[in-house]
Amino acid sequence: MRRFSGRLMLAALALGLSPYVFSNQEPAPRNIKSMTIAELERAGDERRALKDFPEAMRYFQEALRRDKKNAAIHNKLGLAQMFNGDTDAAKNSFERAVKLKPDLTNALNNLGVVNFNQKRLGNAVKYFMKAIEFEETRASFHVNLGVALFNQRKFELAMKEFARAFELDPDVLERNARAGVTVQISNPEERARFYFELAKVQAKRGDFEDCLLRLKTAKDYGYRRLADVYRDELFSPLWNDARLHEIVVPPAEK
Repeated sequence: MRRFSGRLMLAALALGLSPYVFSNQEPAPRNIKSMTIAELERAGDERRALKDFPEAMRYFQEALRRDKKNAAIHNKLGLAQMFNGDTDAAKNSFERAVKLKPDLTNALNNLGVVNFNQKRLGNAVKYFMKAIEFEETRASFHVNLGVALFNQRKFELAMKEFARAFELDPDVLERNARAGVTVQISNPEERARFYFELAKVQAKRGDFEDCLLRLKTAKDYGYRRLADVYRDELFSPLWNDARLHEIVVPPAEK
């Protein structure tokens, strides 16, 4: 059975890792001045995979010293800076990446994340929408936009984005939860409503198993209008399901 954390994730910073397989072993020290740009990028990726963000930054910065117009490496530097706790520097790196390559969707998404974390929801929505404009089939971008819209209390628009995300990748929430990049809805009441709305999205899709999981989470967060499931036709296929009855008692027959 699929499980989903009680935290709402902001679906993954666009990591932008190169297609290398990393081991758990420490990379051997290298003379940074003798390395090619490609070697510096790979070394930065390796250090970032090991969560050695200062060292990753050192490699990416050296690569950029030689190739100032490499948008992908600016994006990777921004990620290392963000995970190292320097949000302003990260934002600057992402902005440089986008200036160099306006259709670099990973950097656009990451700018959305930065603005979201800084509570600049309007800017976050703008960047997420721009990323989707260039790459509409990335499910995680739709999740990110949905999160930002939900925090603007634009619930119907938010759920449309989640519905599209599930259409593209039914396991997108699970997949991105494993990425470990999360944010929280502002308070338990809002969180409860979020999971109830997600349950409606899943009911509409016909994924009733996941729908029940979302309803259970909404209940755990104290959603006060759970009885609405017996008034909304979207949930009608579950009205006689004992699993739903365990979550919310059906109305007494008149």
